[in-house]
Amino acid sequence: MQNDTSKSPARGEDRPPVRGGGVFMALGTLAGTIIGGLMGQPSIGFLAGLGVGFALHGALWYMDSRKR
Repeated sequence: MQNDTSKSPARGEDRPPVRGGGVFMALGTLAGTIIGGLMGQPSIGFLAGLGVGFALHGALWYMDSRKR
C-alpha cells in the first residue's frame, strides 16, 4: 500500500512561519546581569533583564498570533 501525498498540502503550508522569541529572554537575562553587576546589583539586573525579555517575547507571540 502506497501513501499518495501528491494531493495533500504540505504540513504548515497554509500558515505563516512562527518566529521564536526565546532569544529576547536569553539576551535580556545576560544583559541585565552584566548591567546589574556593573551597578553592584547583579540579582536585580538578572530579574529586570528576564522581565524585559519576557515582555518582548510576549509581544512577539501576540503579534504572531494576530497574523493567523
